[in-house]
Amino acid sequence: MPKNIGEHIRKRRLDLGLFQIEVAKMIGVTESTIWNWEHGREPELIHIPKIVELLGYVPFECPEDPIGKLRYFKLVKGLSYERLGELMGRDPEQLTDWLSGRVKPCKKNTKVIREFLQQ
Repeated sequence: MPKNIGEHIRKRRLDLGLFQIEVAKMIGVTESTIWNWEHGREPELIHIPKIVELLGYVPFECPEDPIGKLRYFKLVKGLSYERLGELMGRDPEQLTDWLSGRVKPCKKNTKVIREFLQQ
């Protein structure tokens, strides 16, 4: 079982018989970027949706708690705090506080998060 996202990418690339340059073109990055990912460097958030598309699955566990689920949603969709804030009608700084664990949302906001994730 692959341990990190780079190992998932490498396994999928080899299973498909593709070169790094071919995967790079599919994702919209350079060949050296693929090499870096396959050797332990973490991809930027904006590339996660294309990586998930290439893999055909999400290589991350989805937590059960509302904040964990929101963090997972943000990651899988490749969203910035600003874009997530737009989608939720929330201040990006508030989302940063919640998702970093600095601030725990109140019950009302936890309900808002649950409702957003059920859409």
